[in-house]
Amino acid sequence: MNRYYIASCNFTSQFPELSLRIQKYAEERYGLTVVRCCIPNYKLKMNEEKMPEGRLREAWKSLPDSAAFQSGDEIYSLCHNCNNIIEEMHEGVHVHSLFELIDQDDAFVFPDFKGLHAFVQDCWRSRERKEEQDAVRSLLTKMNIHFEEAREHHEQTDFCGISLLRPQPVRNPRLAPKHYVEQAEGKFLEHTEEEQKKLMEEYCMQFGKEKVICYCHYCLEGLLAGNADACHLAHLLFNETDQ
Repeated sequence: MNRYYIASCNFTSQFPELSLRIQKYAEERYGLTVVRCCIPNYKLKMNEEKMPEGRLREAWKSLPDSAAFQSGDEIYSLCHNCNNIIEEMHEGVHVHSLFELIDQDDAFVFPDFKGLHAFVQDCWRSRERKEEQDAVRSLLTKMNIHFEEAREHHEQTDFCGISLLRPQPVRNPRLAPKHYVEQAEGKFLEHTEEEQKKLMEEYCMQFGKEKVICYCHYCLEGLLAGNADACHLAHLLFNETDQ
């Protein structure tokens, strides 16, 4: 059995410093093998060029692009897309969220947010992953954050930012048809940028001026487009501000 952490091309390109810190944590604390992506040879050059020149790009280029995942392997990621694809492509693998791993870490030093009140936003791509949802709420409590549920939450959530309001990458329905064909009726339809923004603004009205904490980079994109005061859980856990 091997244990891996998938760093995520999209998350890393958006938050390279934060991603590098998380990679080091996964490797040094738990001995996980860090790889870039859930599938081999995926847009390697393009994703390398998204990284800032210098040490961050070199660190990314030094990682294996993926791995030959086998039955029994344990795989951790904070990318729900990676987890869904891995789970459907490789029978017998055990897929987990990074946040489950951190929640089990009795040596992790949690920042204290001194009773901050916030909404928690669940993601459509991981709506069936109760272990992750529970870990997220446990981590918020450990950081002294008082949270309130969004209107639709847990398995009822239908939100993943504007990613559901535009066509999805061709690879997703091909590699993970259960998630991205069978369970995606009415989603991934073309909307104009104006329509996307209007729908996000309407959705985010439920939060008012309260902080919203999500744990998906697609959700964060949509919340920010809707003018919500939003942040990614990983930024809070690792005290990063590059969002």
